[in-house]
Amino acid sequence: MADASAPENLDQQPGTPGEAVLTVTDQARKKVVALRQGEPNAESLALWLEVTGVAGSEFTYDLYFDALDRAQPGDAVQRHDDVSVVIPAASVDQLRGATLGVSRDLLNPGMTVTNPNRPPQPASPSISARPPADLSGDVAQRVAQVIEAQINPSIASHGGQAELVAVDDGTAYLRLSGGCQGCGMATVTLTQGIEVAIRESVPEITQVTDVTDHASGANPYYEAAKK
Repeated sequence: MADASAPENLDQQPGTPGEAVLTVTDQARKKVVALRQGEPNAESLALWLEVTGVAGSEFTYDLYFDALDRAQPGDAVQRHDDVSVVIPAASVDQLRGATLGVSRDLLNPGMTVTNPNRPPQPASPSISARPPADLSGDVAQRVAQVIEAQINPSIASHGGQAELVAVDDGTAYLRLSGGCQGCGMATVTLTQGIEVAIRESVPEITQVTDVTDHASGANPYYEAAKK
């Protein structure tokens, strides 16, 4: 049985007609549909996937819901059954041939991006690149510096902010606020962007845990346990 959904009614502007930039597995498509149901005006929303920076030898990503009609000329727009995926023009070449899937890790069931493309090595200076973090000081201080210098500038464009709550035995505890609180894609942002950046820059950190009270956010996707 096929594991990936082929894009239908593909509309890429510009680009080779019929050429799919991204493969979306059926599991990923179903997960996106489920997450989108909790968003206002769900039917008008597309899943946006963009490259936000570089962590070591890998790209980092942001996945979020936004209106499909905000796509601009040059963005790749793909239709996968009942889900539209938009890849901003600046990320098209970096994501060409990539696959959006779902992690098989039961402890960390986030979405995954398997990408055959790698950032140039060694990375050349770029105006758009995020500034490297100053990693002086103890572990907690270094994690805080990564958040301040690399993570918050990336998620600020969507109204989000991350805050370090504590570091304990290799685990960094973060609280998300602003647009990330209660957002159905917060798990994706955490695993595909924030955790990658922190673990790459601070190897003493082996796990990043979200302690946000998402139930009090504008679009909560966590529900308090019923007693």
